[in-house]
Amino acid sequence: MKKTNILLILFVGLAFMATTVSASDLPKRKAGLWEIEVQMAQVPSMGPMQQCIDANTDDLMQQEAQKQTGLECDTPKVDHSGDTWRIKSVCKTKEMTAHSDATFKGDFDSAYTGEVKGSYDPPLPNGMKETNITMKARWIGPCKEGQKPGEVIMPEMDREKMMKDLKKHKMMQGK
Repeated sequence: MKKTNILLILFVGLAFMATTVSASDLPKRKAGLWEIEVQMAQVPSMGPMQQCIDANTDDLMQQEAQKQTGLECDTPKVDHSGDTWRIKSVCKTKEMTAHSDATFKGDFDSAYTGEVKGSYDPPLPNGMKETNITMKARWIGPCKEGQKPGEVIMPEMDREKMMKDLKKHKMMQGK
């Protein structure tokens, strides 16, 4: 699978999460540097990324994701109990309808986890009809010197290792 396809899938999944809920419906993440590990079923892990967060980052990312993806979302259903947030939503573009069921757990000051199940009609450009994205995030301290809020540091991608992981995954599924 090409790097661009993997990044497209992750972008669609993360943008989908970001656009589905009003920022006022979820707790704000603590300002500082967050390490976020995103894993998607059927896609080798890219490794953890780091993101510098300030008080406005989540709001601004949501606005930018809506512009970039062209998603128009119905008002999501948000359920909150203790440290668990569950969000169900439907978003549309001219070409696609996407349903998501997301669960986030944690205090958003030191760590949180998330699971987002999505379905797409018609399927994504690579043929995927469904996605299952899990994420683990932890606060690691203040942002690095010179790092701007919202800035994301992506892990180096080892294409050879990623292709081996993908082949191993397909063999385990009998493909």
